[in-house]
Amino acid sequence: MLAKSKLPEKLNICLTSARFPILSRATDHGFLWPIARGLAREGHKVTVLSTTSFLKKPEVIRDGVRVLYLHEGAKNLSHMSFQIAVRQKFAQLHKEEPFHLVHSIDRSGYRIGNRKKDFKIAMAYDVEATQMSQLFAILAMKRETLGSMLTTAIATAYKFLTTYYGGDRQLLSTADGIFVTNPQQRIILERYYLYPDFHTYTVPYGIELGDLSPKEKSLELRKKLGLPENSHVAVTISDMTEVQELLPLLKAFEKVAIKKPNSYLIIVGNGPKFKNVEFEVLNLALGNRVILTGAVPAPEIEDYIVLGDVFVNMSSRTTGFEPSTLEAMAQKKVVMGSEVSPIANIIEDGRDGFLLRPADVDSMSNLLVEIFSGTMPADEIGERARQRVVDLFDTPKLVQSVLDAYRKILLNTGMYKKH
Repeated sequence: MLAKSKLPEKLNICLTSARFPILSRATDHGFLWPIARGLAREGHKVTVLSTTSFLKKPEVIRDGVRVLYLHEGAKNLSHMSFQIAVRQKFAQLHKEEPFHLVHSIDRSGYRIGNRKKDFKIAMAYDVEATQMSQLFAILAMKRETLGSMLTTAIATAYKFLTTYYGGDRQLLSTADGIFVTNPQQRIILERYYLYPDFHTYTVPYGIELGDLSPKEKSLELRKKLGLPENSHVAVTISDMTEVQELLPLLKAFEKVAIKKPNSYLIIVGNGPKFKNVEFEVLNLALGNRVILTGAVPAPEIEDYIVLGDVFVNMSSRTTGFEPSTLEAMAQKKVVMGSEVSPIANIIEDGRDGFLLRPADVDSMSNLLVEIFSGTMPADEIGERARQRVVDLFDTPKLVQSVLDAYRKILLNTGMYKKH
């Protein structure tokens, strides 16, 4: 039997993710950049394999982090699927200087995981690499009726079986560790996916809060959107892929618009169902009371969040924290979120935000009217929301948590002994 190596002080880490923004506001994986940079500052070697770059460059080195965009440049690997391109590039880099651990943020590292014994590396995934988010999306549609509960239970069971046996089981079998962002995911992984709890690491990835000091509302944007000075504004962000996700909010706002004539709903975003959403707005006779912005450049999205009095995010299609919701909290907005989404692990209902069933139109409309009427201490709720986010998403603390998890994962593989 080979003697175990000592766990190295400085690690050589490979991160893989189809999306890796380093020049934008917080986006889907906005947390990745501060984590990668933090690890590099601690003296660890960090290489990222991603697809395409906003800069259209095949390689970017910044703050000690090397990012390779495999579908860019003359010698790109764009003729291959990203998974295959990742494995091929990884094999080449690993031969030059062996990695200790691969952390795959999505499914892109699966083919490396399949050969982890050959590569002699530890393999970690984020829970987003599984299809768990599809279960959350179904649960969000549940209403408090017997028929709805039965339908939801059957749909959830069917979706779990098809996703688990359709890829998740194979992926989890290659994992030495799984990163989750909240306790809800951890319980589901152990209870339904039968993944051992001692291989699960809870790290509440968030956005980098360094540049999220409270900002003033943009008078220029208010003027551009034609909003009266005394108007009350609710803001939501949508990728326009699910009309059913926005419909309850539109129906709730129809009631709000009658009681509060100076209220407006701004829906930021574009997508395949934009025209369908537009049709629903016209069908509910909301006309100019709902503003559909279409696509908005990433750096400008925060201006829309700041402009609102309320930020609404009823989506449950993700299992991680939505950066836009955290940004809204950091900007002292009253946030309304889904009680079946991960944000329910952060918000204490009624204290630093509100949690509702996404299909509960009446509660949504009543709450919006109450906020717009000024009968609620919105400023106090906003202050507590900001403090909650600042306390929870401290970047140095997150980096240390990730590093501690990496070391535990490496020790659990049996390849190393404590330094």
